[in-house]
Amino acid sequence: MVEVRLSAVRVDLQSNTPVLLLTEVEGVTPRTLPIFIGAPEATAIAFALQGVDTPRPMTHDLVKDLLETLDVRLERVLITELRSSTYFSELHLRRGNDVWTVSSRPSDAVALAVRTASPLFVADDLIDAEGVVLPSSDDEDDEGGENADALVGEFREFLDSVRPEDFSS
Repeated sequence: MVEVRLSAVRVDLQSNTPVLLLTEVEGVTPRTLPIFIGAPEATAIAFALQGVDTPRPMTHDLVKDLLETLDVRLERVLITELRSSTYFSELHLRRGNDVWTVSSRPSDAVALAVRTASPLFVADDLIDAEGVVLPSSDDEDDEGGENADALVGEFREFLDSVRPEDFSS
């Protein structure tokens, strides 16, 4: 397993689709795993990154509240594989000596991990096969701050321009 961090939620300009960028925590030239996700999941992640409080709990907030109420801790998220153009992940949960692994979509798993400050990992063979080295930019502050504000701005632009018809088949 390779530990990664959520380095960005961007909108791919060619497809107008949100994409998660998960970047290796260690390494001289860290690789990034891009995962395309849906707009609702991107919104959920952006809200968590911004600390947006909603009048009623969103789904990922509800799951976080359930875990807390049941005294279950999300130990880590593991992005496990890519099969037929679909990424798979697991939630690794613990309560005392009891441990569970639950299958999840990566976007939901990341949305929950952001809310619980849980670590993110990618399977070694997956990062080897799908990881890319992105050019670095001196303009970006990957620790949050300016970069997070820029990401939020990009995502707001996406939300302002998206229409319900864009999601119909």
